[in-house]
Formats: sequence, structure tokens, C-alpha cells
Amino acid sequence: MTGQTDKITALVPAAGMGARMNIDLAKPLIEIKNKPIIVYTLEVLQAHPLIDEIVLIFSKEGLDKARSFVAAYRLTKVSRVIAGGASRKESVRNGLEVVDSKTRFVVIHDGVRPFVDEGCVTRVIEEAKVCGAAVLGVPVKPTVKRLNNRMEVDETLKRDRLWEIQTPQVFERELIQKAYLRCSKLGVPDDASLVEMMGRKVRVVMGSYFNIKITTQEDLVFAEAIAAVRALE
Repeated sequence: MTGQTDKITALVPAAGMGARMNIDLAKPLIEIKNKPIIVYTLEVLQAHPLIDEIVLIFSKEGLDKARSFVAAYRLTKVSRVIAGGASRKESVRNGLEVVDSKTRFVVIHDGVRPFVDEGCVTRVIEEAKVCGAAVLGVPVKPTVKRLNNRMEVDETLKRDRLWEIQTPQVFERELIQKAYLRCSKLGVPDDASLVEMMGRKVRVVMGSYFNIKITTQEDLVFAEAIAAVRALE
């Protein structure tokens, strides 16, 4: 447990309904080997020694369900289960509004990235303590080409400087709250982009190729395989 002045709070946005899955179930509640995706995610943060508190941001319709699995799996670090917004950005903003002033660092982690490991979480938190803003990422493996509106190749991008960004993303509390206050009306792909728009540098820390975001039906195939590998460890 960190000291009061170094409190670390994790925000877990998990209000997505999984429209691209084409199933009648909230995406975080889809089960992998008989356990909801969101429980895998929360268990990693629950067990991490640097995380003091977790705020779970769920769909308004699923709040009772969320509170029931938090209790059932004894996720004692989850201090609040709150309603999210119409978008991920709105959900994170809702979470930032309930983070207390004792929190020094905010860890933002997608609820449907269930396979982040303790080492990745530690590395990104420790880097944020040094520079104020850090995210996980992995080098891009495929060849990436930029196209024009006629589906013609304009440029083949150099892979050595291309990284796929993941979560957790970790920020000094006042920095990320200020970023959301100033720039939250702008369309951006992730939380770090709001910080970048304020002119702050964001450091990228090596993540894991297992740290996938479950978005489509195809991702569930990989998730089942990763879960099977982890079960053998």
C-alpha cells in the first residue's frame, strides 16, 4: 500500500455494449473459461501491490450486476461502481470526477483488456512517477501503408517508429483531470492524446502482445488461447 500522498487509483471503463460482437450481452460480461472478461481485468488490478483503489465504470443498466460480481469475487479494492457515458471518453470523465484529492496517480485501463500482467502495470506506473505520463505499447509487426481516398498507396510507413498503444495509461491526477477539462470535446483515440494536446510529452513503455483488447468475435478466439496458456503458468 502506498502512502496517502502517493495514492494510486485505477479507473476501469467497462460500459461498452459490444455492438461489433453481434451478441445480446455487454462485452465485459462475456465469459472466457467460465469467468467474465471484466473479472479477469479487475483481478489483475486487485492483486497489484501498487494499486490502492479501483473505480469501475459500468453501463447504467448493468450497475447491479457489476456490484454483484465485485462482491462475489471479493474485489475489495473496488471502492465505487459508477455509471459510464455514451462513449469511453465520457466514462473516463465520469471516473475522474470521483477520484479523490489524495490520489497522486491515475491508472486508466480498459475493462476488456483482461490479460495485462503485473510486470506491465508496474513498469508503466514507475515510468509515470518519473515523467508524469506514461502508456504501454508494443512495436507494430505488420507492414503499414497510408492510402489516399482512391485506395492507392501514398506511403509505406517505417515500422521502427510505429507502436501500437495499449492500456494501462498512467498520469499524474491533476494533469489528466486538466487535460479532460480543456480538451475533452475533441475527438481523440485515447487518454494520452488529450495530454499530448496540452504540449506534454508521453513516455511509451514496453507492454505485451498478450495484452489484447477484446473488440470482435475473432478476438475471443485469441482470448481463449491466452487464457489456456495462463492457466498452465
